[in-house]
Amino acid sequence: MGRWPNKYVIGLTGNLAMGKSLVRRMLEHLGAYTIDAGGLAYQAMAPGAPAYRPVVETFGTWILDGEKRVDRAKLAAVAFSHPEALQRQQALTQPIVGRAIDTLIGRAGQNVVVVEAVDLLEGAFASAVDAIWVVDCTPDNQVERLIKTGLSEWEARKRIELQNPQQAKLDRASLVIDNNGSPEQAWVVVQAEWTKLLDMLGHKMAEAEEPVATIAVEAQPAVTGMMEITQVVIKRGTPHNADIIATLKTQLSGKAADRMGIMYAFGQKSYLLAEANTQNVGLVGFQVENLITRVDEFLIRPDAAQAPVITGLIEAVEAASKELQSEVGYFFLPPTTSEAVLAVFSEQGYARQVVEEIKVPAWREAIRESQPEGTVIYAKKLRAERVLKPL
Repeated sequence: MGRWPNKYVIGLTGNLAMGKSLVRRMLEHLGAYTIDAGGLAYQAMAPGAPAYRPVVETFGTWILDGEKRVDRAKLAAVAFSHPEALQRQQALTQPIVGRAIDTLIGRAGQNVVVVEAVDLLEGAFASAVDAIWVVDCTPDNQVERLIKTGLSEWEARKRIELQNPQQAKLDRASLVIDNNGSPEQAWVVVQAEWTKLLDMLGHKMAEAEEPVATIAVEAQPAVTGMMEITQVVIKRGTPHNADIIATLKTQLSGKAADRMGIMYAFGQKSYLLAEANTQNVGLVGFQVENLITRVDEFLIRPDAAQAPVITGLIEAVEAASKELQSEVGYFFLPPTTSEAVLAVFSEQGYARQVVEEIKVPAWREAIRESQPEGTVIYAKKLRAERVLKPL
């Protein structure tokens, strides 16, 4: 029995490059509230955040970049080269992250919460959760995935060697998720386990094609070249409609997409589909990571780029964001976006922003890491209270 009343909390762990984030995202798609403890740890070390000064005093100013932010690569290099350094870093960040996790779990509206943490079993948190799920793959797959992130084979093997043995995690697992195959194979396994969990908890699983929102539209005067929209339906993207997403993305972006590419993308982001009069007319791709929403795909058929469709997609993104306790939302839009579309964003409370105007360091860093080249930012604060408050 976990320590959080009325919540079933899963500790999701596994060593580097096993695919924890992929599984966490899949569980999020299925309806769990998910937390990335590693991401929170980096937020805790942002300038002004609680762990920033202790980390800099411990490791020295050499770990900072030109803007006085903790350089992740430099910190990782020292932490993964010296086990005692990794332990010191964890000692500084884990209490802060632990308090943030407590806050997030307490506020979550979902009954099932998943906390992803590579070092889950090294602290007291392991005894607080209801179950421990371990993601596993072969060492060869682990090394191959790390190499794809830009590490050399030597660096990959060195980082793996410095971690506690994967077997120690497997020995304490309530459930092992094999992630040696494709994302689609992993999805089948995760979905089956999710169904078993809901059966155990006595919950009903939502239908894959169940609409997120259905909007009836009042009759509007006909406009040349535009659809006469009478109803907008917003649906959640899942493997069941991955082919539709791929087709629509190809049509609206001009860039070829296929089912396998969408399945891989599910490991990083969520999708929403817009139907108008039963036709697929719009697509949004977004991620909510570390309490920040980022929308990097916002595609609508030109003849359907009308307020009901745009508003429906924006509101659906915000609803998903708020369920995941996001603090701020960013849409990355092409500079050619029409004034009519931008007017809808303005009506929904979004304002154009440049990176330098973003005052919260964690938010600013997230945008720098993820903003697609050639796009402009439209931002809206979604929550007044922050989880990791500045000092």
